[in-house]
Amino acid sequence: MINIDTSGFWASAFMLAVLMMAVLAIVSLLRKNFKGRHQLIWLLIIIFLPLFGPILYFLIIKRYRKVNLVKRRVGYFRQKH
Repeated sequence: MINIDTSGFWASAFMLAVLMMAVLAIVSLLRKNFKGRHQLIWLLIIIFLPLFGPILYFLIIKRYRKVNLVKRRVGYFRQKH
């Protein structure tokens, strides 16, 4: 039987996935309208925690967007009535 070592492949695939998540998080961060300090803090978190930083960013930003959307809708409703 032929023994093929695929551990290097999976390690490379994992590292590529982590890198892609970090790049997507940074691009998303730069497109958002954060104040300077908040943007810098998120950038440092993403860079220095390459595995958990992007995951945290996407989870927290998703919740932040939902809360802001509700606040905007409530504010719009209050203005109309």
